[in-house]
Amino acid sequence: MPAGVGEIVVEPGRRRRRQFSVEAQLAEHVDRLGEEHPPIPVESADYTMARPELLGERFGPVLNYMARVELEVERNVLELNLLLPDPPPVDRHFYADVWLPQEVHHGLLLDRLQAEAGLRQAEPDLTSMEFSYKLLGALGRWSAIQDVSRMLYYLTGVATEKSAILAYNRLHQGLLDLGEKAVAMTVIAPIRRQEPGHFAYYKIAAQGLWTEMTGWQKWLVRTLRRHTFEPVGAYTKKQWAEFGAVMHLLGITAEGERGLSRYAQQVGRVELELLWAMKQGLRVPTYVVDSLRAAAKLAATDRTAPANG
Repeated sequence: MPAGVGEIVVEPGRRRRRQFSVEAQLAEHVDRLGEEHPPIPVESADYTMARPELLGERFGPVLNYMARVELEVERNVLELNLLLPDPPPVDRHFYADVWLPQEVHHGLLLDRLQAEAGLRQAEPDLTSMEFSYKLLGALGRWSAIQDVSRMLYYLTGVATEKSAILAYNRLHQGLLDLGEKAVAMTVIAPIRRQEPGHFAYYKIAAQGLWTEMTGWQKWLVRTLRRHTFEPVGAYTKKQWAEFGAVMHLLGITAEGERGLSRYAQQVGRVELELLWAMKQGLRVPTYVVDSLRAAAKLAATDRTAPANG
């Protein structure tokens, strides 16, 4: 029996969904990203520092956390290959050919900066694989379920990249305030120029896929997102506390609840507009601000705990 209009037979008894409605737009975006933003050579940066000890004291934990997260994209790609058995070709092209090499070089740049400053380098986890990825990957043989996984992937990407943009902006300014112009301009500035393109990809993809989803798929996305949201790169209690420390050192929590809420609104804006548009008056998804608040509290507890003697 021939495939239906717009469908592609990928194996006997199984059809792949129709072409993603924004696939052409995304393909053009990815090609442009690859051409205009090749991976940043590690040797292209100037690692000259006026006061490396002060830089380490002020931003050492920030650099270490961000370097680890950037380098762990190697594992993230393995997770995506498992989670999405049959994604749109443009997704695979984006995360394997453009996003991966760019992000790995971000991590290498930050790790080199740590080494030059005499700091402990990152220890990324490149092998751990949660069972949930295997389960969703198996269920993803049904295109309707895989689309739910894809939507969660896009939403995670949106929140992650927005967090990165905000963090690199604050780190860049913080380094300039310390008088560390060389590393601010040649390490952090080139990295932060590449992050908005990643954010745009996820935003376009999320908006496009959301319009194609059925009611039950949208319900499932909302339910899973509410229960699985976590700060970028935070998979353990220790890492949640470390993320809280990053927010503290970058001044995100300097204004207390007001600063935290403003940050949460920026991180959660896209999914608020998509998933929760019907919730009139809601300024940010509750689970976003609750997660960030929990990370900040864990970090504060670590800072106030007496040292073991």
